[in-house]
Amino acid sequence: MQKGFDQLSYYEMLDIRPDAAPFEVRHAYNAALQIYQPGALASYSFFSEEERQEILSLLETAYRTLISDQARKEYDEELIRRGELDVRTETPLSPRKAASCFEISRAPVVKSFNNNTPDYRDRIRQSERISAILTKGELSGADLKQIRTELGVAVEQIAEETKIRRDHLLNMEEDRVARLPATVFLKGFVKSYLKCLCVEPVEELSARYMDTVSRHAPS
Repeated sequence: MQKGFDQLSYYEMLDIRPDAAPFEVRHAYNAALQIYQPGALASYSFFSEEERQEILSLLETAYRTLISDQARKEYDEELIRRGELDVRTETPLSPRKAASCFEISRAPVVKSFNNNTPDYRDRIRQSERISAILTKGELSGADLKQIRTELGVAVEQIAEETKIRRDHLLNMEEDRVARLPATVFLKGFVKSYLKCLCVEPVEELSARYMDTVSRHAPS
């Protein structure tokens, strides 16, 4: 299983490379704020207020460290001493688009999930295949994919609705445990995935999925 959020490096928290330019640090920080601010659609109900405040505090520390030349230099040197950063990546390369776990623009997102789409719920109730999946003791990425396919929903549609990157969704569906994001992100991703398809109960099923991933994670 991937590291918890508080165990990530500052670069991992902002989902940028160690060679990221200052403008990329700012972009990644602003994108992260959109995710974790109270009322943010992307992380709606995924985290308690205490968890959200802890994450925001860590993100603030990460940003202030990486945006300062001196503080970042000292932080990089510490990572190098601990063997967590290759000295060859210390010098910034040419500017590139910053990465993010979510596909979030600077404009507020006003789109809502398909919670009011009775057609999905009707199809779920009528599908013996989905019912069999939902009554199992565990829930895998392959199960999520089967539910999505049964409902006739493209993975691109879920990516658009949830603002989660398509590659993360595919890694979830293909059970590529080693490529899954940090637990704090994955917890939100699976809830967002289930909400988008109107699959319930979200809390119970997401916990079942996280338990399944934990059991299959490399030691």
